[in-house]
Amino acid sequence: MFLVDQLILVAGILLFLGIISSKLSASFGVPVLVLFLLLGMLAGSEGIGGIAFENYELAHGIGTLALAMILFDGGLRTQTSAIRAAWKPSIVLATLGVLITAVITGVAASWVLNLTLLQGLLLGSIVGSTDAAAVFSILRSGGTGLPKRINAVLEIESGSNDPMAIFLTISCIELLMQPDAGWPTLVGIFLSQMVLGGLAGVGLGLAATKVLNRIDLNAPGLYPVLVSTFCLLTFGITAQFGGSGFLAVYLAGLVLGNQKIVFRSGILVYHDAIAWLAQIVMFVILGLLSFPSRLLDVSGQALLIGAVLILIARPIAVFLSLIPFRMSLPELTFLSWVGLKGAVPITLATFPLMLGTPQASLLFDVVFFIVVLSALVQGCTLPMVARWLGLSTPPLAPPSVTLEISSLRDVDGEVVDYTVSDQSRAAGRLVRQLALPDGVVIAMVVRSHQIIPPQGKTEILAGDHVIVVLKPGSRPLVDQIFGAKESPGALPRWIEFPLRGSITVGEMQQLYGVAIESDEFLTLDQVLRKRVDRTVPATNQTADFGPLHFTIREVDTDGSIALAGMTIQTDTQPKSPPALPSADAPVGDQNASP
Repeated sequence: MFLVDQLILVAGILLFLGIISSKLSASFGVPVLVLFLLLGMLAGSEGIGGIAFENYELAHGIGTLALAMILFDGGLRTQTSAIRAAWKPSIVLATLGVLITAVITGVAASWVLNLTLLQGLLLGSIVGSTDAAAVFSILRSGGTGLPKRINAVLEIESGSNDPMAIFLTISCIELLMQPDAGWPTLVGIFLSQMVLGGLAGVGLGLAATKVLNRIDLNAPGLYPVLVSTFCLLTFGITAQFGGSGFLAVYLAGLVLGNQKIVFRSGILVYHDAIAWLAQIVMFVILGLLSFPSRLLDVSGQALLIGAVLILIARPIAVFLSLIPFRMSLPELTFLSWVGLKGAVPITLATFPLMLGTPQASLLFDVVFFIVVLSALVQGCTLPMVARWLGLSTPPLAPPSVTLEISSLRDVDGEVVDYTVSDQSRAAGRLVRQLALPDGVVIAMVVRSHQIIPPQGKTEILAGDHVIVVLKPGSRPLVDQIFGAKESPGALPRWIEFPLRGSITVGEMQQLYGVAIESDEFLTLDQVLRKRVDRTVPATNQTADFGPLHFTIREVDTDGSIALAGMTIQTDTQPKSPPALPSADAPVGDQNASP
């Protein structure tokens, strides 16, 4: 058996065990990164696998590549709505918060480990960043959700705090290796890392979007590979010119993920798989690097430093960083506890080993212990802490899946697979009772692996997959119909939604969460014709009902309103719609054009 054959067999076994361990993580509430690390430790030289691996350069290379792909995937899935909601506190926490955490932890480490202050600050910098991706996986597996604002802060912090930790680590190593290096040099490094990283990420993300939408590839499967190629090019080009490759790939993914691109669904699924593969490989490799016997030797000191990091440094950093943003005490407390450590600290801990800085081996062992400690203590208690602070919300229903027609590069619309839960508004209704907006058609219902051709009398049941063809602009309305009754959400404001004139007032409230104070059996056509006070209404006439603004878009030959556009003009839409002005109320100042 050739050596390569043995390596392929070992790689297959480790990947299989890694995937199985992710299932165990969801079942027992243990963070998946801990199981991946333990798998690597068991396979290592002091474990049952007996694999001797101490190549820090190779581990650093694998870790860097894996982190780049993970951050890129995180950017692809971050919505601009989350950024608008929480970018200011997130960025402050990702920069000033990391700095405060690093300084407090570093001072404690220098005292506990009897190191110089600079060596202690190096350790503090290495463990300064957090891994919020692990937080979300733990909360989802524990059946726990979080308020949107907290979700947004954690989501953006996780993608933007790694460059700051990397900069602080490199700066400390630079000062250790070259004591005469001045602070102006470090400031220059910081600016080049952040500015070049930001510009390159946005610029190359826009370039990737244009190339992706204009290039005509013969095989659809090449489009996800092309996107991965841009991820690698973005990191490499940015790093070549002195910028932060990690910041660049996150921003490039963010730009690309919020643009209209061809084969979007396939690209997201592909990169989700790449990110999972990267996590498994990275954590297993880092586990192979560790020596359990050495971890036991530093356990007492690492436990004390970890306690300072978890109980003192992170809370102080959160409270000081977020004072200007008027967050509540429960929110600040929860964010203080969500200082979960992940792959970045262990990967950064290989830097001193490669460069031969003093006490590098000690730093690596302490960092490894702290990461496992943080994941176990904070990770296993996150759902309980969220409930105790009153921040726990029902988990979101599984998201609908956007399907694609592989023979077409770009279609002005979507094909969406909705999974109907027992809490869905659509569950138990007939197809003709769904009052779908204009331009929306149910193409297929799949039940227990059987295809049911949809008819008006077809009943939608919990567990069904409903394949819906949508025109642009109607997706939020259809999401409301198939969403949960208890969490109606909010329709986007200032977007015009196409509604049929035959929809009733009662159906508008039940299916879309908006209401007009009127007889629930009246149709939108009847309500609008009464409001505009015209026997034969005309297109482009408008009428307002509180925050709801209607524009007549299409009138049938018999004078009835066939189609009206609805716009919500308020900043926020309450969970339980308020009673809006009656359809019988005086018209007032309505912008009606004859």
